[in-house]
Amino acid sequence: MGLTVSRLDGPPPAPAPAAAPAAPAKAPKVDYMELPCPVKYDELQREAMMSLKPELFEGCRFDYTKPLNQKFSLQHSLSMGPMEVPSQGQQIIKIPASTYEFGANLIDTNMMLIGRVLTDGRVTGRIKYDLSDALSVKLQTQLTPERGYSQAMFDIDLKGVDWQGQIKFGNQSFYGLNYLQSVTPSLALGAELFWLAQQRKSGVGLAARYATDQCVATGQLATTGLLSLTYTHRVSDKVSLASDFMWNWNSREATASMGYDYILRTCRLRGRIDSGGSVAAYLEERLNVGINLVLSAEVDHSARKDYKFGFGLTIGE
Repeated sequence: MGLTVSRLDGPPPAPAPAAAPAAPAKAPKVDYMELPCPVKYDELQREAMMSLKPELFEGCRFDYTKPLNQKFSLQHSLSMGPMEVPSQGQQIIKIPASTYEFGANLIDTNMMLIGRVLTDGRVTGRIKYDLSDALSVKLQTQLTPERGYSQAMFDIDLKGVDWQGQIKFGNQSFYGLNYLQSVTPSLALGAELFWLAQQRKSGVGLAARYATDQCVATGQLATTGLLSLTYTHRVSDKVSLASDFMWNWNSREATASMGYDYILRTCRLRGRIDSGGSVAAYLEERLNVGINLVLSAEVDHSARKDYKFGFGLTIGE
């Protein structure tokens, strides 16, 4: 009896070809005719200054802002605290002082008028008017009882699609010009120059700013002998860290500082420490809608051995 085996299965299928490796994603092509508009030259280091240059004060301060309508408001400021007077050597001499400041603000869509009058005789004013989206003018003045200390500055701001420029005219025959141009979506390069006709002094400066969603780095170099570098890193939506370095070629002196900016639900905390031994902190706490408590502290561990502490209350937005 024979055994018959039938082959129902065909030949084995051929192996599938190996998948080709995915091509790397191409970087988006940069359209150099559609670059973003940079910040103003004067605001080159604005992110770092928010952390490194808080508005520190000593003593007691009270600010009250009363809006009369949507465009016009009045402001009252009272400050009490010691004032430093010049002295020989490193000895610190402070005398008690107090000032009251009255201000008025008029802010419209294309115009801004701000004025301040202080009890010590100083009068300050600022006028800004937008002639168009690309052209605006600004006037800043400060009048003091002391002869020779009054100042005035007139600016013409020019704005293009991917650049910003400014022309300055000041008292004592001051003339200035600056320009900042975007060269890539993240990098902007610029320059400035000034001329003091009465003193027959001039200067030229170069600047660079690199900005992304996570960091901002700036660098400035001037013929006056100053080199300034800043770096700001955005850790999160609420935390930012900043540092700066400044070197004076003429005096061969260098300074550096580090700071932080921490925004909480009801408060904002800023602070810094520098190479000179100074440690500072500035706290703004929102007690209620339109009411803020302000605490300021600074300790100088250098040879001056000085400390400053202040607290204040701000009412009104």
